[in-house]
Amino acid sequence: MKNINLTSDNVDGCSPEILQALTVASVGSAAGYGADDWTARAQDSFREVFEKPDLVMWPVITGTAANSLALSALCPPWGSIICQQDSHVMGDEAAAPTVLGGGVQMIPVPGEQAKLSPEDVEAAFSRSSSHGIHRARAAAVTLTQATEFGTVYSLDEIEAVCSVARRLGLAVHMDGARFANAVMATGVSPADMTWRAGVDALSFGATKNGAWAAEAVLFFDPRHADTFGHLLKRTGHLLSKSRFVGAQLEAMLDDGLWLRNAYNANAMAARLAAGLADLPGVELVMPVQVNEVFVRLAPGMADALSASGMGFCPWADLGPDVVRMVCSFATSVEDVDSVVEMVQALSVSLSGVG
Repeated sequence: MKNINLTSDNVDGCSPEILQALTVASVGSAAGYGADDWTARAQDSFREVFEKPDLVMWPVITGTAANSLALSALCPPWGSIICQQDSHVMGDEAAAPTVLGGGVQMIPVPGEQAKLSPEDVEAAFSRSSSHGIHRARAAAVTLTQATEFGTVYSLDEIEAVCSVARRLGLAVHMDGARFANAVMATGVSPADMTWRAGVDALSFGATKNGAWAAEAVLFFDPRHADTFGHLLKRTGHLLSKSRFVGAQLEAMLDDGLWLRNAYNANAMAARLAAGLADLPGVELVMPVQVNEVFVRLAPGMADALSASGMGFCPWADLGPDVVRMVCSFATSVEDVDSVVEMVQALSVSLSGVG
């Protein structure tokens, strides 16, 4: 059996459509630094998808850059950013928002299923404001959609957090590394999930969804984008051959590729969860709402799976013996069924049931 790697949704290659777009973009010359036709067409596509004619899009190549620089545009260096304590910006970006933001502080707060609540946002803001100029007062809040635990904010939950943020004068950023998966899971339109709910800026993920290396920072209020080009330049993220990112983003939005890819990833995760749910020695520890499956495995089972060549990610944040399995645009029914068969065989072996 072939090795199956469910470590993350960034371990697979890219969609054929993306490869074709890169091949076409490699022919001839084009203006640099975002002034190319591919980037212009991608921005037009984003404006159409999000139903926002004045949307401003900037292409970048990593999610860390997208999140950190978007937050830098929303929060002054002397301010702070409220985030959920298990969010990617807090735990998996090596303090990049602080570095690229010129010293901004992160305010981590707890929350069920890796979500922020309006009450937690208000409490964190109050603490940040309690000592006047001696504390870095909160200026922004960031939501992760879908979350690091594979859960999804409902539209009501997003609107509730944004409503509190507006009342407190906080800008709202959304980390959308798996935004497409959240859209497919909820059926909520991109516009309703973002700017209509009160989100100011979105880090739109494409790399995890079948691109080669492409992310986009979307500003729904053009005023927040006024100096973003300078932030890109001074941090080394302004690409001279940006057409190769613009081409990927254009292809991703063309004919709904971003949604088709997310649909497959979500569907395969649902199939995997269903196959694992009732096996002895296996416990689902989070609702499976997008393309991530978090399970607690009986002792010895993870080591045996790893030895067999299967890739997954230990996830100690959710407790001992918990692992994460992530499906992607390229995960097949055969892949999922093979994993279920492997786990089932180990489950029988370790439980002594024959």
